[in-house]
Amino acid sequence: MVRLQKFLADAGVASRRAGEEIILAGRVAVNGETVGELGVRIDPVHDRVAVDGKAVRAKRKLYVALNKPPGLVCSRKDEFERPTVYGLLPKEWSHLHSVGRLDYSSEGLIFLTNDGEFSLRLTHPRYGVLKKYVATVEGRVAEATLGHLTQGVWYQGENLKAEKARLISAGPAQSVVELELAQGKNREVRRLFESQRLTVKRLQRVQIGKIKLGELRLGKWRTLTETEIKSLMC
Repeated sequence: MVRLQKFLADAGVASRRAGEEIILAGRVAVNGETVGELGVRIDPVHDRVAVDGKAVRAKRKLYVALNKPPGLVCSRKDEFERPTVYGLLPKEWSHLHSVGRLDYSSEGLIFLTNDGEFSLRLTHPRYGVLKKYVATVEGRVAEATLGHLTQGVWYQGENLKAEKARLISAGPAQSVVELELAQGKNREVRRLFESQRLTVKRLQRVQIGKIKLGELRLGKWRTLTETEIKSLMC
């Protein structure tokens, strides 16, 4: 059972606030009976809902995992007319939105959905969903540097912090570092290394919550299973 205004929002009729106004105006009927007050709950599967006499059906919720290549933006439209991740999806999925972002040069796991609560759960800091990245960095990264990243640094007016940092390899030309972050601030991984005067050459997100990139090929997508969705929402 869900609140009527949430059902209207999920169906794309109006935002929850606007849905409340529509209900109070007496424009909504449930099973042929006009509803004029808030607080009504419905069964989206069995109850019949109409607005201004027209039937309203809930949109099927979609949850898509995509292995984003570098050189694409996550917005539907880009002011510089750069290609977007939506060019990799079926045209009928153009209404989906990305859950968080990966910047133009970054690659790896990103989710797209039409479920607002799913997006909130994965992006709001209070839920602390961990995202794992593998960064290829110019030059040698010292173990002491990893300590700075996990302790947190003040950079460009913000506190940036990795929950975990592990050195996969280190050489004179480049190093590979695995990081786990919970905050998801704009370009946070790159700025963490910038704060240590290090430049990221390649950045790949390999895991969100319990969902790993796995064998999903670059530029390909798949839908999440019910079990995977539940693991991200718990």
